[in-house]
Amino acid sequence: MIAPKIPKNESARLKAVNSYLLLDTLPEEDFDNITGLISNVIDVPIALVTLIDIDRNFLKSHHGVPFNESPRSTSFCGHAVLCEDDLFIVEDAREDERFKDNPLVKEHNAIFYAGAPLINADGFALGTLCIFDTKPRVLNKKQKEMLIVLAKQVVQLFELRKNNLELREVRKELVQQNEKLKNFAGHVSHDMKMPLANMIVTSDILKKKYEGQLDEKGLEYLGYLKRASFTLSEYISNLLEHYESDKVEGDFESFYINHLLEDLVDLLQINTNCHINFPEQDVEIECNHVALEQILLNLIGNSLKYSDKENTVIDISCFVTDDFYNFEITDNGIGIPEDKLESIFDLFSTVGNLDRNGNKGHGIGLSTVQNLVKSLGGTIAVNSKLGEKTSFSFTVAKSH
Repeated sequence: MIAPKIPKNESARLKAVNSYLLLDTLPEEDFDNITGLISNVIDVPIALVTLIDIDRNFLKSHHGVPFNESPRSTSFCGHAVLCEDDLFIVEDAREDERFKDNPLVKEHNAIFYAGAPLINADGFALGTLCIFDTKPRVLNKKQKEMLIVLAKQVVQLFELRKNNLELREVRKELVQQNEKLKNFAGHVSHDMKMPLANMIVTSDILKKKYEGQLDEKGLEYLGYLKRASFTLSEYISNLLEHYESDKVEGDFESFYINHLLEDLVDLLQINTNCHINFPEQDVEIECNHVALEQILLNLIGNSLKYSDKENTVIDISCFVTDDFYNFEITDNGIGIPEDKLESIFDLFSTVGNLDRNGNKGHGIGLSTVQNLVKSLGGTIAVNSKLGEKTSFSFTVAKSH
């Protein structure tokens, strides 16, 4: 028997093997399906997916044998990973100097072997997709091609599994960073709101106490100070609301959409120059009332703020499908430029338009709306024609 040699790039090869985090893991259906298929189609009792570790041959899938590892020094696969061809084949191990005294041959009757090295994108041989038989064999062309193609498929499964693990780690890190950002936003809003409230109150006190001593410019500056304080306070409130939007509180409850809209109209104090058309059919909805209220309040509020028409018209529709409540809110406002539509839901993304009061948006509200819609199991989209209309359509998943 001749033990397999150690590759010249062994250190880098082992690093590549370990990067897939497959050693000492349990069997997985994706790999077992491949070894089961090969065993049936080529008609061999044993089919394996192996990984060559420092001193062992780990069997990620072991169809036909009861163990999941063997010594590297006696493994056929240790020789196969050194092979520069697509296949390493031993038709009769009893007549091969490298294997005739091998325990696998003498004790387990491993006579025939064919292994396709599992080569990753960096060129490292990780292990093999291999088959054994207890009698001499000669593979035909189609059988050889099948082994080679499925070996490439195994490598693809390795890569997909590795990518999924990496994505989970990235997501975990993002969740942790986002949680830190939420805590930071909470602390900042708490620490800044009180000084801002004091600035607003102080500006009123100064104006009342020294109004007779201040000229028109001085009073104007006090007005700037108060408005700036209100603007910053609103910005902080919106930012905090955004980071809390994925933690919507409140249970599912049943209510009629038009009743909710009537309450919102009262809250928004709609003037006589605005006409809101409710859904023709008053749909009964079962979902988180608080979250849906926040979504509609924000979208209708935007339609009111960004209207440049003498008469503002807002059309609201709602209909039910098997799995979703479907909403659409359309206004006849200033519209959104086409190049801004894709980024409109991004945090801090703004169109650049001024509202009716001459203020510029913070780019927080629609991002918050998207978070709320996602929390209700739905999606949101926008369609707009500059100078004519904007339409937001979103869905809310039904509770089953």
